Amino acid sequence: MAWVPTVEEAREYLAEYNEEEFHLRHGEIVGAVLGAFAAEFDPGREEYWQVVGLLHDLDFEKWPQEHCVKSQQLMRERGMEESIIHATASHGWGLTVDIAPESTMEKILFAVDELTGLIGAAALMRPSKSVSDMELKSLKKKYKDKKFAAGCSREVIQKGAELLNWPLDELLERTLQKMKDLAPTLEL
Repeated sequence: MAWVPTVEEAREYLAEYNEEEFHLRHGEIVGAVLGAFAAEFDPGREEYWQVVGLLHDLDFEKWPQEHCVKSQQLMRERGMEESIIHATASHGWGLTVDIAPESTMEKILFAVDELTGLIGAAALMRPSKSVSDMELKSLKKKYKDKKFAAGCSREVIQKGAELLNWPLDELLERTLQKMKDLAPTLEL
């Protein structure tokens, strides 16, 4: 029987290979955002989507040059469910792996991984240090400024919107709204 970890088991597994608070927090944010999207697109599977979000960067801290490759090996050694391995690896499509996002969950993960980082960085620049009072207009301004959060690939975000057949503004707005909804319980 393949292993499908609980959210708590996924957190513990992530912490085995990641020590930096930034990476742990990023996993939590992406996991929570994916779980929130699951409520809309795959009701009843919120925890599964959250686990995928938590584990998507399992290998990034220790093996950045093998990102989305090493994680497949690590997960298979643990007997992880193959669908989780595929989903987490697919967010590196076109960058480190040739595994394309296929399911709605995988496409959303691909689209929001970089975007949640951009939104988080934009929130830290606000007087409130929060997404709670951020408007789409402010986010779009930061998105267009290529020097701002330069490590967050606009190309990947745009490609993610295209995979979902959503206009870019829709992806930005939906993701921002999910993060606003989660803000009281999620530290950015």
